[in-house]
Amino acid sequence: MSGTAQRVTTLAGQAFDAAPGQSLLDAALQAGVVFEHSCRSGRCGSCKARVVAGRTALAGSETGLAAAEREAGCILTCVRTVAGEPVRLDVEASDLRLPPARLLPCKIDALEDVAPGVRRVRLRLPPQQPLAWLAGQYVDLLGPGGIRRSYSIANAPAAGAGIELHVRQVAGGAFSAYWFGPARPGDLLRLQGPLGSCVLREPLDRSLVLLATGTGIAPVKAMLEDLAARPAAARPPAIHLAWGGRSPADLYWDPGLLPLDLHYTPVVSRPDVAWQGRRGWVQHAALESGVPWAQAVVHACGSARMVDDARSVLVGAGLDPRRFHADAFLPSS
Repeated sequence: MSGTAQRVTTLAGQAFDAAPGQSLLDAALQAGVVFEHSCRSGRCGSCKARVVAGRTALAGSETGLAAAEREAGCILTCVRTVAGEPVRLDVEASDLRLPPARLLPCKIDALEDVAPGVRRVRLRLPPQQPLAWLAGQYVDLLGPGGIRRSYSIANAPAAGAGIELHVRQVAGGAFSAYWFGPARPGDLLRLQGPLGSCVLREPLDRSLVLLATGTGIAPVKAMLEDLAARPAAARPPAIHLAWGGRSPADLYWDPGLLPLDLHYTPVVSRPDVAWQGRRGWVQHAALESGVPWAQAVVHACGSARMVDDARSVLVGAGLDPRRFHADAFLPSS
């Protein structure tokens, strides 16, 4: 039995088959069942599920799980496989249709420094191989020497559009050394994507709260551009954005340029004496915004610490945990 596919079902009624050695997440996505997910490496915790029946096998590190969650029978579906018997899961799943991931060549079209240690990268795709993505998704870039890193797409999909990335300089980072060193327009790279499930969910009938720290604004910018391209009647009843950085220079993009009725709060955690705006953390700024949390949807993108704290604080304030979607940026070398 250990060498045959096994049936996986969810408490919500979805069902799919998982082959031996195939992650539960990959098997679900292959069958059109979308589990919340982001890093796909067992670190962010987005794809958490609780095993109700059956056994699973660990295929990687589950650092994104707390000890109490393990004791409660939780797993991370991106690093778990079936273990020779059917499995039943208590997991947040949807029939959201995600574009299939593809491996494509791309070229650097432009490089621009937009803030201290932040570079905007524009990639050009082959005209005969357009990429379909949803605002909020990311791609994996494959660079010199086989380096592979994940970057959020910072622009909304549009016909003939290339891809915009916001790259932060990381001390000692292998790909960072390329971006802020020898990278030049015309360089050939490869990308795999789109990836991730931190995308807008229909219908957009609840207040939308977007939280970002640092370059976490990239997927949020894509979502806002997507909303700006829609008729006003097809947008959420209210849109709130809190974007945070250590200094005002870290807030390198102006959301006010978009034709949206947007409630924007810039937040600085280490301000100088000239800063007159909000100080502290984006999740606390959101908490004091007057949003009716029981009727809200939240997308949090940026540091894992912010994502974890925002989830705890906002669910405690009345947010339905199923309405909290996240893309946690995890450190890489």
